[in-house]
Amino acid sequence: MSEQPGRSCPIHYRYQPERLCRDPEPVKADVLYVIGGLYGNPLALDAIDAMAASEQALGRRVKLLFNGDFNWFNADEDAFVDVNNRVLAHDIIQGNVEYELANPSPDAGCGCAYPDFVDNGTVERSNRIITRLQAIASRHPDIQASLRAAPRWRCLSFGGETLLILHGDPESLAGWGLASENLSRPSHQHQLHQWFAQTGATLMACTHTCLPALWQRHDTLLSQTIINNGSAGMGNLHADPRGLITRVSTIPADTALASVRQGDLEVSLVPVAFDAQAWVARFDQCWPTGSDAAISYRQRILKGTKLTVADIRL
Repeated sequence: MSEQPGRSCPIHYRYQPERLCRDPEPVKADVLYVIGGLYGNPLALDAIDAMAASEQALGRRVKLLFNGDFNWFNADEDAFVDVNNRVLAHDIIQGNVEYELANPSPDAGCGCAYPDFVDNGTVERSNRIITRLQAIASRHPDIQASLRAAPRWRCLSFGGETLLILHGDPESLAGWGLASENLSRPSHQHQLHQWFAQTGATLMACTHTCLPALWQRHDTLLSQTIINNGSAGMGNLHADPRGLITRVSTIPADTALASVRQGDLEVSLVPVAFDAQAWVARFDQCWPTGSDAAISYRQRILKGTKLTVADIRL
């Protein structure tokens, strides 16, 4: 791994897989939303709140857990405070963005630990985006303190399964070991099975790498599932500006784009439909043409990625 800021993986991001599920917390809910990569999009947050409210109206208990990078594009004072206050009303774990807002480290840059297949221009722009956000965060020590106090992972007992909530992978807050690019590699399968054995998890939910993926393998004794929601606040699929979240429940989702069964649970990627044009208008006010975020992300916000639904299942 390069020591270049934005590519390096700081030692304080790392942890031992064997520690992660020593004491699973029981979930007192019927439906769990795992929300990664909101990226400061308040309209996506409005949509997620509405999704939860519609399920609650059916008598379901819905729990929201944000697994990091809920900050990114909210780089003005009001948007920063609004997004953080709303998200911090729920359970969270840190993403690399939140870690670097609470504990700025010049050697980490954005803390993304970008792999070699990400170009240097993207890395450098991300480092400048985090610098702008850090300046805002420094004026809100109360928010910084809440972000600093958040855990780096959560392990839950839900529906008879052991669910490990991560930002990156089982070895690092910013690890790319659960990225779609790695989940599809035959040479990486042994590592995935080793992480399940080390953690004791049966289901892992992650984000960080910004592209959705759903991986499942079976043997004679058990199933193992990995779900990466990509981004809740940006488009994930071709010509589709909707975000995605992970939904876990014994009750099937009505709008899932991809699902698997893990024991009694249905594990799904569910779209987050918000007004994309209204979001772009807000984005442009904060990140005009030629700005770092506009260069890196505006086309994806408008048009999604090259992936299709069929590409999600690995």
